[in-house]
Amino acid sequence: MVFSSTVFLFLFLPLTLCIYYNPWLRGRKFRNVFLLLASLLFYAWGEPVFVFLMLISIGIGYAIGCHLHNGRRKWWLVAGVTFHVGLLFVFKYLTFVLGQLGLLVGSLEDFAIALPIGISFFTFQLLSYLFDVYYGKAEAQRSVLNLGLYVALFPQLIAGPIVRYDAIAAEIMGRQENLMDFSEGMMRFIYGLAKKVLIANYMGQLADTIFAMNGSLSVGTAWLGAVAYTLQIYFDFSGYSDMAIGLGRMFGFHFAENFNYPYIAKSATEFWRRWHISLGSWFRDYVYIPLGGNRCSKWRWVLNLFVVWALTGIWHGANYTFLAWGLFYFVLLMVEKFTRLPEKLGVLSHIYAMAAVMIGWVMFRSETFTAGLHYIGVMFGFGSLGLADDYFRLYLGQTYSVLVAGIVFSLPVFPWLKKYGGKLVENAEPVAALGLFVLTLVVAVSSSYNPFIYFNF
Repeated sequence: MVFSSTVFLFLFLPLTLCIYYNPWLRGRKFRNVFLLLASLLFYAWGEPVFVFLMLISIGIGYAIGCHLHNGRRKWWLVAGVTFHVGLLFVFKYLTFVLGQLGLLVGSLEDFAIALPIGISFFTFQLLSYLFDVYYGKAEAQRSVLNLGLYVALFPQLIAGPIVRYDAIAAEIMGRQENLMDFSEGMMRFIYGLAKKVLIANYMGQLADTIFAMNGSLSVGTAWLGAVAYTLQIYFDFSGYSDMAIGLGRMFGFHFAENFNYPYIAKSATEFWRRWHISLGSWFRDYVYIPLGGNRCSKWRWVLNLFVVWALTGIWHGANYTFLAWGLFYFVLLMVEKFTRLPEKLGVLSHIYAMAAVMIGWVMFRSETFTAGLHYIGVMFGFGSLGLADDYFRLYLGQTYSVLVAGIVFSLPVFPWLKKYGGKLVENAEPVAALGLFVLTLVVAVSSSYNPFIYFNF
């Protein structure tokens, strides 16, 4: 089920809220059990078989978590990590690895294993639970239902943010729902929905059209496609995160922020402090620091970073394009750390950062490594059909208003307005949010293009 679908907006969410906040059954146990059942229904709506896989993962995680305080706790942790990482490997990477080793007979499609939606996210959350219990950051959960709620909670189940167990363990049983959280969560959901429906979907159609031309492009059209995808993936993923955070607030949960206007960054390093914050912090705390972080020799430190960025790329999928994308950032970060390039560029540092980000997104979006290199080459005039063509003028003329809106709202416009607008903006915000919601609903009902990019990961 998709947050921006009519089934979710007009049936699932209203019905879930009505039952959750019914005036007769208001106990914490009832609300937790009901929210877990609703979350399982939400997942089973699109994954009727794989919901059992998630339940098995929760059961294994619960059983292992109960043993992480005994004398053989390290062995139990190894067993838990092996199981969950192994499960992720089988469903996400096994076919690709066997194909690269030449161990498959026939085409990869004949042996393709269906990828459960959101498996990377709920696997990382279960690993977070095991690590947090092992390191003493949180107590082992004594109720399998409560652990299931943490993993399966529908606002963040499919595409994050990756919620750390120690961050919301207390809220599973001790949260206090209130009208302020509910209203702020509702507005946050509206903003995320608008990002998705009014900007990401239109930019997605433009990006899909241009990338489908297989590199037979002018320089201008190639850059237009890169800009469109850059805007699509930001508004799509940050929109989902906004909706997840907003829905969490509506049910009394407080999820950490996942984006902080990454496109105002002046370096690749800063970009990754602002982009997919929950993933970056997960790898930092559970991979980079345990490997030794920067408390080691220079070459060991470089190796630690290489491992983290290779894993960051591979986490997104079994394709050389994702690995290349991750290692591309490893190289950029090394260059920035050893040469202080952004500081030397001065006012041009933002142009450098955004050019690097867009080049990275082209490789990320491409079907193959070769196709990505070819597209990037066209962007710089190699194998292009000239500087501009009729397609460039046509697509730019059709989408310039959404392009401009995307660029403007990728900047911290709302924080600026709230800072300098005072009471006027504060009083006008609920009315503006209501109008935005109505407009978004109208567009959502009439639109058939609705995929979330990070559902694939």
